[in-house]
Amino acid sequence: MNWCAILATRARRVVCSAWTLSVLVTGCGVPAEDSAADTGDGEYELEYLLTPEPAAGRVKVRMTVRQSAHLLREVRFEFNPDRYGSFTGSGEVQVEDATLRWYVPDEGGSLDWVVSARNRRNESGYDAWLDGSWGVMRAERVIPRASSRTRKGSSSRTTLRFELPEGWSATTQYRERDGAFPVDNPERRYDEPAGWMVMGNLGVRLDRVAGVRLVVSGPENNGIRRLDILAFLNWTLPEVVRLAPEFPERLTIVSAADPMWRGGLSASQSLYVHAERPLLSENGTSTLLHEVMHVALGLRADSGFDWILEGLAEYYTIEVLSRSGGLSASRTSKSLESVAEWAASADVLCEDPSTGAQTAKAVTLFATLDEELRLETDGDASLDDVLALLMESGDRVNLEILVDVSTRVLGRKPNALHSEALPGCPTLVVPATDPPE
Repeated sequence: MNWCAILATRARRVVCSAWTLSVLVTGCGVPAEDSAADTGDGEYELEYLLTPEPAAGRVKVRMTVRQSAHLLREVRFEFNPDRYGSFTGSGEVQVEDATLRWYVPDEGGSLDWVVSARNRRNESGYDAWLDGSWGVMRAERVIPRASSRTRKGSSSRTTLRFELPEGWSATTQYRERDGAFPVDNPERRYDEPAGWMVMGNLGVRLDRVAGVRLVVSGPENNGIRRLDILAFLNWTLPEVVRLAPEFPERLTIVSAADPMWRGGLSASQSLYVHAERPLLSENGTSTLLHEVMHVALGLRADSGFDWILEGLAEYYTIEVLSRSGGLSASRTSKSLESVAEWAASADVLCEDPSTGAQTAKAVTLFATLDEELRLETDGDASLDDVLALLMESGDRVNLEILVDVSTRVLGRKPNALHSEALPGCPTLVVPATDPPE
């Protein structure tokens, strides 16, 4: 009997990464405290303290572990040496090339590092910035995603704290309690802060729409139209929630002016949008609503299929505006015509990242798919049904998954998704499917 294989199978059900599995099961030489027979449960405290250094444009991070038993044994993460440095900590800290391993002491300890908080996205600005007035960045940019080795059954109680200059405050995707931001991700035992953050002398506006707690935050004197954003979402978010009933209970919207990137970017339960982006563009689309749709979808695209996510987000931006009364029927048609004209300049779809023309081409494809579904089912099915199946199928999407769920809805492969409509994409062979009951 292959006990190594059995142990590996059991371990895969517990750990979150192949790296952790390799630590737990190495040549079957598993330490006694990590074996399948060890059923000890426990909780350890994990605290991240962020201290901005505005003059240097960087952030000091201290990761502190408190535990009464040796529950968290090891932390490992990859980092960009051009942005991260000055790693020190209690216990053993190993830094090799772009990989850090921290062997956590029995009673806990701390790990410190410094990270640059300024990152130029392109010639249009920065997607991370810190100066003497304010800072905007994603938590993932200062706290690298890590793998952990823990005692079986143990989990973290994680908090995020800030040590800020006088007069500053901070907003994150998490609700503040007693000066700290508790971090809870039910899908993981090892919780890490995520999403967009803003710090400085802030203006914050709150509201509740369609059961969602909205938080709009950004630096003072940046021209941020906080109440305009809330009013816009008051009429559009209910339609988004109808499409995506599992929409997060809280959405944090971070905004700022130059030198931040002049666009929008989504993240976990949060998004960023430049202060000067119009809520509704002349072509009938909306950067803000596009990013809200990304949050609603909660999907990530496999390599080569960024166009699927971008196309769905943009198509449903127009649809939500139309369904909520923001665009008349004639204006909606003109918006789709404008998108179709832009799409003509795209030669391929399956090439990352999706350009504006590729996204436009994807929008026209989804409009065609929606029309085909409605006509072939006498209005009983639409792209909404495909969207629902995509969100139910998992957190990833690719062409194979899109074709599969569309085929399930229609009962055959839609003409809109045949290879000639998908330039630059792999050809798929789809088995015959019985029509849905």
